[in-house]
Amino acid sequence: MSSSQPDTPDRVLLVTGASSGIGAETARRASREGYRLVLAARSDDRLSALAESLGGSDRAIAVRCDVREWSDQQAMVQAALDAFGRLDVVFANAGIGGTPGFQAESPEFWRDMVLTNVYGAALTIRAVMDALRDSKGHLVLTGSVAGRIVYPGSLYSCTKWAVTAMGEAARRELQGSRVRVTLVHPGVVDTPFFAEPEPVTIEAEDIARAILFALQQPQHVDVNEIVVRPTDQEE
Repeated sequence: MSSSQPDTPDRVLLVTGASSGIGAETARRASREGYRLVLAARSDDRLSALAESLGGSDRAIAVRCDVREWSDQQAMVQAALDAFGRLDVVFANAGIGGTPGFQAESPEFWRDMVLTNVYGAALTIRAVMDALRDSKGHLVLTGSVAGRIVYPGSLYSCTKWAVTAMGEAARRELQGSRVRVTLVHPGVVDTPFFAEPEPVTIEAEDIARAILFALQQPQHVDVNEIVVRPTDQEE
C-alpha cells in the first residue's frame, strides 16, 4: 500500500524498457510501494499484460515507445501527464547488448545499439526534464559495470561509458532544481538480455531493490551511483 497521505497523489514512475527484465521488476516493486506507473517499451503485448497485472489504467498505463524516435518520446511523456498529471521518477532503462568484438555484429546492429543505448537515453532525459523540474523529481539511468571498465572489443561497453557520462552531465545541469540523479550499474543479471546463460548472476529483483533504496532517501540525499554485482563476479 502507498504511504502517501490521503490528499496527496501517489508518486508517478515512468520506466522505459519496461516489458521485461530490470524494467519490469522495478515496476512491480514500485507498484507494491504505491507508485502509479507509466510503462514504455516497443513490445505491446507484454507491456499491456504487465500494466493490467499492476492495477490497470487507474494505476498503470502501457505506452508503446521506440526510444530512438523523438516523437515517440514526446508522446510517452504527454501520455503520462494526461493520465496522472505529473512525473516524479523517470527510469531510463531501455537498452540492448551485443557480442563483444569489433567484427562480431553487423554494422546495422551496431547502429541500433548505439541509437538505443546512447541517443535513446539522451532523448528520454530531454523529454522528461521539464516534468521532473516541476515535481522536483528523480532521474534514474541504467548504466552497467561495462560502463566502468572496458571489455575487449565491446561496443556495448562504449555505449555504457557514454551513459555514465550522461548521468553526470544531467546531474550537473539539474543542480539547483532539486532533481536527483541516480546511475545504477548492474553486473551480470539473470535476464533475457543475455543470449546464453551466465555462470554467475544476480536477479533483476536485486537491481530493483537497489533502485527503490535510492528513491526512498530523503530529498536532500542523492545517491548518485550504485554498482550491484554478483558476489563472485570477477570484473
